[in-house]
Amino acid sequence: MANRIKKGDHVIVIAGKDKGKRGDVVRVIGEKVVVSNINIVKRHTKPNPQAGQAGGVVEREAPIHASNVMPFNPATGKGERIGTKKLEDGRTLRVFRSSGEALDA
Repeated sequence: MANRIKKGDHVIVIAGKDKGKRGDVVRVIGEKVVVSNINIVKRHTKPNPQAGQAGGVVEREAPIHASNVMPFNPATGKGERIGTKKLEDGRTLRVFRSSGEALDA
């Protein structure tokens, strides 16, 4: 199944510890996505003088499964499902299923 969520999409979390929070997709890794300020974990890192990294506890975003997020529709204020629509020139456009309005610009 094709991944319907892309980098830069504004999404809402529908399951897990961050349920109800919203953010933008930073990176897509297969079936998982990294969302800004969602699923923050503490990572214990060793200092690396060659790379100029200090050691300690670093907070960063961990990937979350794509099935646990939904594209956010600002018109309705909720997460909504996505469908596709073929244009006359052959391009494919992502649209919200409820209203039919385009998700892509």
